[in-house]
Amino acid sequence: MKKKEGAGGFSRREFVGTAVAGTVTTALPLGAQPQERPQEKAKYKLRINGEAHEFELDARVTLLDLLREHLQLTGTKKGCDHGQCGACTLLVNGQRINSCLSLAVMHDGDEITTIEGLARGGELHPMQAAFIQHDGLQCGYCTPGQICSAVALLSEMKTGAPSVVTPHIADVRPIELTDDEIRERMSGNLCRCGAYVGIVAAVRSVAEGQKA
Repeated sequence: MKKKEGAGGFSRREFVGTAVAGTVTTALPLGAQPQERPQEKAKYKLRINGEAHEFELDARVTLLDLLREHLQLTGTKKGCDHGQCGACTLLVNGQRINSCLSLAVMHDGDEITTIEGLARGGELHPMQAAFIQHDGLQCGYCTPGQICSAVALLSEMKTGAPSVVTPHIADVRPIELTDDEIRERMSGNLCRCGAYVGIVAAVRSVAEGQKA
């Protein structure tokens, strides 16, 4: 039987054998560990909940890990760590972001507000009080992110930022905060306990100026 030849005149068996031999010779010796790249540190300043902080940390540290591991501000939760659940939501210059997807060094000079920074002088933020009054939580793990997202939602409404469900987006008019608007604008924050009815009620009550 005639031997099949591939590219360069090699048989398939000879080609595979050569490739395997090359892999073996370039592999690390048994027990050897790959060398870690040296950490590249970065200096930056953040204003967190009204207080100025200076850092010199590995440039790869996320904003979420900086808060939890270096400042012990553990109210901001690590859920999926992939930007899919919203548990790590906080406010940067008044806008909501997923802190697990953002490097801390990117926010040099920014104003960061976490769930711990919403209350003032021992008095709960109206949104915090509303979540309690309307049972907008069960286990509470997602609640800090939900509340921060809800606070930003109301600010976005005031600026006239439309959502997918906003009708007549070409018209210059105040956006009506319907339940559909609240659900759509809060859709990036998941509650595995299913406390969505209470969450919608809490956001609506604050928007309407009701006091908890």
